[in-house]
Amino acid sequence: MRYGVRMIVLSACLVGMMSASAQSKKSGRVKPEDMRVDMDSPTFVPMVKVSKTLYEGDSIQYVELNNIYVSEEPTFKNEKQRQAYNRLVYNVKKVLPIAKEVNRVIVETGAYLETLPNEKARKEHMKRVEANLKEEYGPRMKKLTYSQGKLLIKLVYRECDSSSYELIQAFMGPVKAGIWQAFAWAFGASLMKKYDAQGVDRLTERIVLQVEAGQL
Repeated sequence: MRYGVRMIVLSACLVGMMSASAQSKKSGRVKPEDMRVDMDSPTFVPMVKVSKTLYEGDSIQYVELNNIYVSEEPTFKNEKQRQAYNRLVYNVKKVLPIAKEVNRVIVETGAYLETLPNEKARKEHMKRVEANLKEEYGPRMKKLTYSQGKLLIKLVYRECDSSSYELIQAFMGPVKAGIWQAFAWAFGASLMKKYDAQGVDRLTERIVLQVEAGQL
């Protein structure tokens, strides 16, 4: 796993921020803050599972759905707050799937590496993984904005229960972690950022839960 994190974490958390500064503004493009939150266009398809269970000798059908979150309609003091909310919804919908993919790839790759017979086989496998990640994620990361890159760092923490700095430190060592942290700091970000669902990130968490449930 040490070798895999090189592309998984660094690509997901840094490339997007680095390339954002070089992005050109497209004329005529609708800004995220001016987009209406479309409740009929969910990021994740709501789950509908039909099954049956046996109860006192009888077969009873039931339907299992996602959790449904009910909350008050957000109110805004001014137009600036409304734009900030719309932008956050847009960014969460864009980067949350990537954060979930990061976690999935880490888990699947780690499990597969455990089945390989020796270090040489693991290194060879990780070379192939890195090549595939570069090809698949490179173009996607370059399309992220600076704000989306910073949000992705936090959502990676939410999905992996570790900060990007901790992941790099665990798999690549403290020296590399320090170098990449300094590099991120130069862009006004931090790989040590944690996700506080009950505190500063509570609005983000509310949006994330709704997105996961297929409500946004």
